[in-house]
Amino acid sequence: MSREDLSDTLRILVATDCHLGYMEKDEIRRHDSFKAFEEICSIAEDKQVDFLLLGGDLFHENKPSRSTLVKAIEILRRHCLNDKPVQFQVVSDQTVNFQNAFGHVNYEDPHFNVGLPVFSIHGNHDDPAGVDNLSAIDILSACNLVNYFGKMNLGGSGVGQISLYPILMRKGSTTVALYGLGNIRDERLNRMFQTPHAIQWMRPEIQEGSDISDWFNILVLHQNRVKSNPKNAISEHFLPRFLDFIVWGHEHECLIDPQEVSGMGFHITQPGSSVATSLIDGESKPKHVLLLEIKGNQYRPTKIPLTSVRPFEYTEIVLKDEDDIDPNDQNSILEHLDKVVRDLIEKASKKAVNRSDIKLPLVRIKVDYSGFMTINPQRFGQKYVGKVANPQDILIFSKASKKGQREGTIDDSERLLPEELNQQNIEALVAESNLKMEILPVNDLDVALQNFVNKDDKLAFYSCVQYNLQETRGKLAKDSNAQKFEEDDLILKVGECLEERLKDRSTRPSGSSQFLSTGLTSENLTKRSSGVANASFSDDEDTTQISGSVPATRGRRGSSTSTSRGRAKAPTRGRGRGKASSAMKQTTLDGSLGLRQSQRSASASFKSASTIVEDDVDSPSSEEAEPEDLNKVDSSSEEEENTRGKGRKRKATTTKRGRGRGTGTSKRGRTNESSSSLHRLLSSKDEDEDEDDEEIEKKLNRSQPRVTRNYGALRR
Repeated sequence: MSREDLSDTLRILVATDCHLGYMEKDEIRRHDSFKAFEEICSIAEDKQVDFLLLGGDLFHENKPSRSTLVKAIEILRRHCLNDKPVQFQVVSDQTVNFQNAFGHVNYEDPHFNVGLPVFSIHGNHDDPAGVDNLSAIDILSACNLVNYFGKMNLGGSGVGQISLYPILMRKGSTTVALYGLGNIRDERLNRMFQTPHAIQWMRPEIQEGSDISDWFNILVLHQNRVKSNPKNAISEHFLPRFLDFIVWGHEHECLIDPQEVSGMGFHITQPGSSVATSLIDGESKPKHVLLLEIKGNQYRPTKIPLTSVRPFEYTEIVLKDEDDIDPNDQNSILEHLDKVVRDLIEKASKKAVNRSDIKLPLVRIKVDYSGFMTINPQRFGQKYVGKVANPQDILIFSKASKKGQREGTIDDSERLLPEELNQQNIEALVAESNLKMEILPVNDLDVALQNFVNKDDKLAFYSCVQYNLQETRGKLAKDSNAQKFEEDDLILKVGECLEERLKDRSTRPSGSSQFLSTGLTSENLTKRSSGVANASFSDDEDTTQISGSVPATRGRRGSSTSTSRGRAKAPTRGRGRGKASSAMKQTTLDGSLGLRQSQRSASASFKSASTIVEDDVDSPSSEEAEPEDLNKVDSSSEEEENTRGKGRKRKATTTKRGRGRGTGTSKRGRTNESSSSLHRLLSSKDEDEDEDDEEIEKKLNRSQPRVTRNYGALRR
């Protein structure tokens, strides 16, 4: 190629699914992924390409180990940092293309000599997660080794909305628009493609002397392509017709030769993986990378084989079709399988290109044992230790079924892969069951489930509940009558808040309505749990709070509930304290949100509290107390002051009377004395025993006054 042609030709090396760190704990196969990636980078240097394009799943794990990260950085530093000039330029808005702190392509950084730029999207194995929505590729991007693009922030309501901005490149007279779409769950992206205006494709601006058709449009994506269930895959016909070339990641079978899609006008290449991660037929095909040369609107593909990949031989046999096997003789089955394995090992050794570095091959035999006995695969593989790389799983047994015969082309092991299962989201389950979510939004539960399963986020559901709880509190706080809600109306009010919150989310900017879970550390959880124990009962209008040493009684059941009632009634003896406490009978916002005593605890303590209420119907703290009761109160208070010092020394296990009945073990000595004096006070006056049960229940259901500790003396 002449020098003039080189100045107008953009040369790109395309690879996908490197899966760095795969089988890193296996003594034989732990270096396979790194050797293949090193070879890819070496080919890029030897062919003097303008940049290396990766189609996702650079790492095998969402959180790669330190060893994997170090090895990846070492390979990129060896091959990408040099003094070679970069012959193309990026002419688009780089702050939109590269969502990092620097906002420009890495070779334009004056502090680095980048001779081989690397552009990469994320896949389903290394997708972003966490508080800051970061991926393992963000680490390489921060090191200025990789240009990370195609990272989408799903915004809007429903399935969401994304906008694809291309990276506009220019080399001489050749202009390329590179679109990137990182992995999105296939079910969701499938719905987005079928929803109008959910995906917006941004086209280059038309400039003087040029036409929009002069741009060569490339799309890089990482999604399921071939599926038995069309909802779990992306059809080629979803893509826009203005595209010229598509690099399809995620599928590991190497279909490197570009294939034209009928009626669409573009070609698709599927480079496949550089390391075999599944022992299936598709992975056994030779591995390649693609050299793509673009000049104007024309391109030329050149496939380049990878020689450092471990050889993999796959075959299928049906025992009933073999003539030399006796169904009743297990030894004949073993002899036949041994012969097949030896032939595959010999076949793999003949394919070795570099005789000085012959690797142990991967061997997989799918055996249809219909009508025959099975054998132990582990015991069978022991004789091949040191001869094959996978002695434990050489054999996989299957039976032919009518369903399998109808499907035919779908491999059993392929069907068992976790990624291949027919998954269903929460939104679809709710729609099928005709259910209505009244408290938590469906989308938030769906995101929490995905984070918990796919990203190993232990706090996903906790964060979902906490986020919605805070949002509901904010909505209820805006209502002026928030403190007057009855328990029966609370669920209805929360349901109304849910609808209002969903409407508000649709008007917010993208990303503002998502809850983040990984920011909740164990330390924060500890603080929150301790905060509940020291909770304050005060509202915004009332700044009086309980001391931190006072144990909170809100939310406790049984004995704690009755204890709080006994203490709450104690300061109400006398007319003055009764008025003060009646003015404090308010329901806090936390109580209206479900932190009040549950119906179960109320019913459990009803029996112990009923005697208290019956004895306390005409207590001196009520507004209808007679004037002469003040003298009785004063006299009883003097008796209480005289006996309080002695009461502190008494044991907490003393039998309680009056209001103390039904409570747990007393933590302070005052309880016994105050209850005994209260009993003497109540026995000295006439009590109205004829109050009906309805008034008793009304008294129980009324909001309890705030608990205070300053009840030592009674106001006169």
